[in-house]
Amino acid sequence: MITNHQLGQRVETSDEWIRSRTGISTRRVSSPDQRLSDLAAEAGRSALEMAGWSANSLDLVLLATSTPDDLFGSAPAVQAALGASNAVAFDLTSACSGFLFSLVTAAQYLRTGAMRRALVIGADQLSRFVDWDDRRSCVLFGDGAGAVALEASDDDGLLGFLLRSDGARGGVLNLPALDSDAPLADDARHRRGGYRPIEMNGQEVYKFAVREVPAVLQCLLERCAVSPETIDWLLLHQANQRILDAVADRFAIPRAKVLSNLAHYGNTSAATIPLVLDEAVRDGKIQPGHLLASSGFGAGLSWGAALLRWQGPA
Repeated sequence: MITNHQLGQRVETSDEWIRSRTGISTRRVSSPDQRLSDLAAEAGRSALEMAGWSANSLDLVLLATSTPDDLFGSAPAVQAALGASNAVAFDLTSACSGFLFSLVTAAQYLRTGAMRRALVIGADQLSRFVDWDDRRSCVLFGDGAGAVALEASDDDGLLGFLLRSDGARGGVLNLPALDSDAPLADDARHRRGGYRPIEMNGQEVYKFAVREVPAVLQCLLERCAVSPETIDWLLLHQANQRILDAVADRFAIPRAKVLSNLAHYGNTSAATIPLVLDEAVRDGKIQPGHLLASSGFGAGLSWGAALLRWQGPA
C-alpha cells in the first residue's frame, strides 16, 4: 500500500491536494515478484469459491486487462493457474471500460446457449506504466483484480446495455508505443517494441466522463423504462470521486447509494468495478433483487452502461 504522504516524498504533492481533487488516500502497488496473471488468478479463485463452483466446470475465462504479462494474452495463463481445463480463455482490451465490455461479451455467449458458465476477471497493473515523477498522473493509479462468476439462466439479470467508442478523441488518454526504430539489414530498419508511460489530459478526461456517463445512463434508463429513483446502487468505474458525485447528482441519487472504494485503491482500470462489487456483496450491501446501474469509461475513448438485477449470493 502506498499512501499520499509517501508519494509526497517523491513528487511535489500532498495528502490534502490529492484527496481534495480525486478522493484517493491510498493505492496498492504490486511487488516486483507479482505478475498480472497472479492477481487475476487470485481474484478468479475468490469468485469461484463464492459461487461454489469447481474450475473445471467453466466454459469461458475472459480477462479484461490492458497490462498483460504477455502481449499475446494472459488469459490462458490464468486458465492454467485456476485449473479450468475445459474453458476457452482470451483477453479483452478496453482499458477502464474493459470489465463492463467483458461482462456484456460473456453474457452473449451464455444467452446463445453456446456456453453455460463463465468467469469474467478485470485486472490491471498500471504501476508498471506510470511515470512516478509526474505528479499529475502518478497519484491516480493502482493495481488490482476482481472477478465475477456468470451462469446461463432464463433470467440472467442483465436488463440492458449500451456500449460506445470514439477513437477521434482517443488522444486524451494513452499508453503509447515507443516511437523509435533500429537497424535491421543494409538500409532496412524496424520499429522497436515497448511502451512509453501513461499520457493523460486530465481536464479533458474529466469533461468527457461527466458529460458522456450521465448521457449513456440516461439513454439506457429510458430504453429500459427504468426511473432513477428505483436504482438501488450506482456502480461506476472508480476514477475520481468528483466524477462519481457528479453522476449521482445528475440523477438525484443519494450519495449513500453510490458504491465507492476509490479512497483505498485508486484507479485500477478494468479492476475497479469488480472490486467494489465484490466488497459490496461481501459486506451485505448488495442483496438479491437489487437494481444496479453501472458504467465504465476510459481510454479509447470508450464508455458504456449496463442495468443489472443482482441475482448472486449475498
